[in-house]
Amino acid sequence: MSCAICGIRKEKRFCPAAHDRLCPKCCGEQREVTLDCPSDCTYLRQAREHEKPRSLEGLDVAELFPAVEIGDQFLYEHEHLLMGLSFALSKSVRSDRNLHDRALLSALSTLAKSYETLVNSGLHYEAPLQNPAQQAVVAELQTMVKEFREAELKHTGYSRLRDSEVLQALVFLLRMGFTRTSGRPKARGFADFVVSQFPNQEPIVANAAEAGSIIMP
Repeated sequence: MSCAICGIRKEKRFCPAAHDRLCPKCCGEQREVTLDCPSDCTYLRQAREHEKPRSLEGLDVAELFPAVEIGDQFLYEHEHLLMGLSFALSKSVRSDRNLHDRALLSALSTLAKSYETLVNSGLHYEAPLQNPAQQAVVAELQTMVKEFREAELKHTGYSRLRDSEVLQALVFLLRMGFTRTSGRPKARGFADFVVSQFPNQEPIVANAAEAGSIIMP
């Protein structure tokens, strides 16, 4: 039998996205492009194992917020903030399995731009998002920041988290997300990565506050 896509080459593998059999060439060319590949697809997993991390050099520099500096000390001191934001992303993905990397990255970028405006000018500005899925991700991230500050307040009597630190955390995750995705229209590499970090779906912020580790040195 011939491939369900090209109709020329011999089919050799079953595609769960196409619900049909494809040739390896069409599988590779259409993977996460026209084919909405499920995360547990064997061929998708094999491809990810052999793909090199995506380089940031080919991206528009402006997308990476070059003015935002993130050092190792920041990552060390704000580990729980980064975990909390990552957990918020994983919650969004678990609640909407149709979310692709582009939606997550767009949500992170949009919220980072809002915080950048707030930090630089003191103005509260929310860029409009027409995509309901992206709106849901932004809302989840905002809720996490609010809960993080409330946990700090409850545990220490005041909140030390600054808007500039939220901006740095968002930009860090955005930059990391760009390296975790293939960049294809239907890619889910970054989405699958954040979900894999929280297999137990535990409330990160609450646990950090209870442990006392939310206090910054």
